[in-house]
Amino acid sequence: MDLEASENDSVVTKFVLLGLTESPALQPILFVIFLLAYVATVGGNFSILAAILMEPKLHTPMYFFLGNLSLLDVGCITVTVPAMLRHFISNDRSIPYRACLSQLFFFHLLAGTDCFLLTVMAYDRYLAICQPLTYSTRMGWGIQQALVGMSCVFSFSNALTQTVALSALKFCGPNVINHFYCDLPQLFQLSCSSIQLNELLLFVAAAFMGVAPLVLITVSYVHVVAAVLRIRSAEGRKKAFSTCGSHLTVVGIFYGTGVFSYMRLGSGEASDKDKGIGVLNTVISPMLNPLIYSLKNPDVQGALQRVIMGRRPP
Repeated sequence: MDLEASENDSVVTKFVLLGLTESPALQPILFVIFLLAYVATVGGNFSILAAILMEPKLHTPMYFFLGNLSLLDVGCITVTVPAMLRHFISNDRSIPYRACLSQLFFFHLLAGTDCFLLTVMAYDRYLAICQPLTYSTRMGWGIQQALVGMSCVFSFSNALTQTVALSALKFCGPNVINHFYCDLPQLFQLSCSSIQLNELLLFVAAAFMGVAPLVLITVSYVHVVAAVLRIRSAEGRKKAFSTCGSHLTVVGIFYGTGVFSYMRLGSGEASDKDKGIGVLNTVISPMLNPLIYSLKNPDVQGALQRVIMGRRPP
């Protein structure tokens, strides 16, 4: 245990991440699997971004937000997976205290921005389908930038608040985290000081960054569904639903894993379920998002084909 004396107290200077498994035989296999997942995620999201930049048809607000979402997905997986890969091939599973806080900060910064951006994308679909005549003015270039900027500012404020509040806690030992990255629920369990304020801050953050966006997304799509059902053409309804289905799938995965991760603060010891949800949230979801958004979207598929084959758009 890495402790140092400070005013007659023992203070943790490093944490130990147990990771996904302690089996030496499984670690090389998991290293290859997660390395491939990381490469696929980075490659897939940057391919989506390149397609959006190169294809004039995709120079619309919806794809501007999707490009930002791709950057966030690359950031989210980069915060957690490279460190996990290092632990798979090294006997040293320790992470310095400051590095743990940094990982926590950037994870909440990126995941929080993801929350708000998914809400913005739902609002964009609402305007496009329910208010088409005013869409171009109400979703102009300046407004798009402002919405992304506000998402970043709100998320930065929350990530900084959570990290500073956590840094005020005392960690006297033990210092073993039963997870593969540093996050609030696991660190709360190791604190030897009161976490009431931290739990309150997390509750407020969950309401502001989880419940409120989810309510706004739900309200937006209630209006969208009502508007789409009024379309007489079956082809028109299909096209409208196809542009929303991908986003709703991503929202479902993102919020489903988030609720499971942060609504179990009083559940005691971390379990393998927490690790599984962590993998789904930080690895599988960012890897699937490019596939989800391109699977039923002929414009994105055509742009991706031109990017891969090196052809210019017509």
